[in-house]
Amino acid sequence: MNVTTATTRTTEIVLPGVVEPAGLHIQVRDLPAPGQGQVVLRMDATGVSFAEQQMRLGKYFDQPAFPFVPGYDVVGTVVGTGPGVDRDLRGHRFAAVTKVGAWASHLIVEAADLVPVPDGVDAAAAETVVVNGVTAWQMMYRTAKVERGDTIVVLGANGGVGSTLVQLARHAGIKVIGTVSARHHDAVRELGAIPVDYRDPAMYARIRELAPEGVHAVFDHVGGPGLHESWKLLRRGGVLVNYGSAATKDEPGNAMLPVLKLFGRLMVWNLLPNGKRAGFYNFWAGKRFRAAAFRARLAEDLTQVLALVGQGVLTPQIAARIPLSEAGAALALAESRTVLGKVVIVPEP
Repeated sequence: MNVTTATTRTTEIVLPGVVEPAGLHIQVRDLPAPGQGQVVLRMDATGVSFAEQQMRLGKYFDQPAFPFVPGYDVVGTVVGTGPGVDRDLRGHRFAAVTKVGAWASHLIVEAADLVPVPDGVDAAAAETVVVNGVTAWQMMYRTAKVERGDTIVVLGANGGVGSTLVQLARHAGIKVIGTVSARHHDAVRELGAIPVDYRDPAMYARIRELAPEGVHAVFDHVGGPGLHESWKLLRRGGVLVNYGSAATKDEPGNAMLPVLKLFGRLMVWNLLPNGKRAGFYNFWAGKRFRAAAFRARLAEDLTQVLALVGQGVLTPQIAARIPLSEAGAALALAESRTVLGKVVIVPEP
């Protein structure tokens, strides 16, 4: 039979409620046998994204009820297969987007969600571009549709998504202005962007000096009051792509209210007769009603991004590699906003 019958022991990091990073719990349990179309994946690398930071505060849209195991994406090796799954997948490395559950030594994943990782690509390197790389790729090419010779602005050019956007743009012959703290100016300049200090009160004026005719696209994960300034940077025909509301992450109250206000603002701007567009990028758009199409698009885009990593076009920005048992420290480091790139969680040494 084409199934795994041996019991797999897993170590998981549990988010018990709204706690500080140090309040995460560790639990060990037996995984159930993989079901129809499922595999057991041994985690080789997972990571900390902005989503987990919001989930810790109970503010991520559609997150599960507490307690649960976080972990938005994973790179791992198949060690077990369920009915209907090719046993030849065993021993091979894949990437998958899980939304939750990846902060674990072993986890069960739908085989249909697996995307092969090219030979020779390090697990941690691949991990940095799973959600971040797909997000950057889709925002650039499916949402903004920028082209060679365009000028774009990337807010937070030192972050996981931001640093990937910068490199993709550089590879495509696109000029990038990236906002970043002064400590990361040299690193972001080396990635291919013109750095602008986001702490400078005259930041938007400085960007306008660099692009006096306006820019073709702004990628804004901050939201809040600065979103209007991002909109004003656009030239006619330009696109504002918002993909988060970091400015309101720590605000008390209903997590959806800032998002609903943001949606309303973007809709109003789209009605203005100035040729500009504004939209909110949602990684999960289409999954509920067109699951097969969503998976196909995700696999296509992630395959493209992983190939660029293998070719050396994309240099993964790994801020730190931290063992699974120290996931709280990994979360705290990511939330400190002092790092360049993504904090990656790896198996115990």
